[in-house]
Amino acid sequence: MGQKRLLFLLAVFTFLVSSSYGRVLKLKSDDDRPVYNHTLAVTLVEYASAVYESDLTKLFTWTCERCNGLTKDFEVIEVIFDVEHCLQAYVGVAKDLNAIIIAFRGTQEHSIQNWVSDLFWKQLDLNYPDMPDAMVHHGFYSAYHNTTLRPAVLDAITRVKKVYGANINIIVTGHSMGGAMASFCGLDLVVNEGEENVQVMTFGQPRVGNAAFASYYSLLVPNTFRITHDRDMVPHLPPYYYHFPQKTYHHFPTEVWVKDFSFSNFVLFGLEKVCDNTGEDPTCSRSVRGNSISDHLRYFGVELKCESWRQCSIVMNQDMVRYSRKDSRGNLFLSRTVPPKDVVKTSSLSKTGISSL
Repeated sequence: MGQKRLLFLLAVFTFLVSSSYGRVLKLKSDDDRPVYNHTLAVTLVEYASAVYESDLTKLFTWTCERCNGLTKDFEVIEVIFDVEHCLQAYVGVAKDLNAIIIAFRGTQEHSIQNWVSDLFWKQLDLNYPDMPDAMVHHGFYSAYHNTTLRPAVLDAITRVKKVYGANINIIVTGHSMGGAMASFCGLDLVVNEGEENVQVMTFGQPRVGNAAFASYYSLLVPNTFRITHDRDMVPHLPPYYYHFPQKTYHHFPTEVWVKDFSFSNFVLFGLEKVCDNTGEDPTCSRSVRGNSISDHLRYFGVELKCESWRQCSIVMNQDMVRYSRKDSRGNLFLSRTVPPKDVVKTSSLSKTGISSL
């Protein structure tokens, strides 16, 4: 009898896995907000994973183990390695999405535990330019705005648009600290570069500013989704203090919380819940204690981390010399001429994400 019951339970769970994986609890928006696109999310998490590749030859030629699956045939235009600050990003063209993809890497130089510990103490110490009362942390802001990343990213976008046209879509992504940089990049493209077809999707990013900043951000870059995974601790940091809403960090919307359902410590499926428009929905990731590093390092079954935690370093084949250049501070860039495009119809980002999905 016990064996039959066990077989019955396994059959039920198998059915749940096959029928519920990737389910979205709420797809339609009541207030005309952009609608979450699951297919786009599981594609972009692969781009966010690939940027952790330390072999720049494999990354630039898109031949790394992570550079496959849903991202196959992606064309890298620029790889940026900022040795001063141990930052890495790339820009390229995804023809199947009719979009420029910009991906920023999360932390590498120190252990993830040390980096998470530091997040507890980051202060709101910088007024965001031209946004009254909006405050952010200078470290998050500077990682994008005051390093080699911003000028190299903008230059690559300009080169791509000369070939693909001014209306090509732009999608910005990143994980962890890379998600924070991605959000500043998306905002910069809209506010300072006049871009209109910009979408931002991040994975496990920390809070980056206060409530005033979150309000400006949600108005200016409404097509933004922050994916959070179950008990991932990083989206809970720096801390949010409910009783001091104007003096504390505050997430911008829209959060999509992936809640794991498991049996005997085996994750069966994840249910994606599209959260409210406050950025701090108490029924989403804030409803649980953020205490998991393992949840932070895996989204949709994809690993989001470096091969090993070590001092900032890269590997590069001698064949890459003809594509590479260094600035006076030793920062490295791999660039290629944007190849002539095939006939590609560039449609704007719809409220359901990329129209071709």
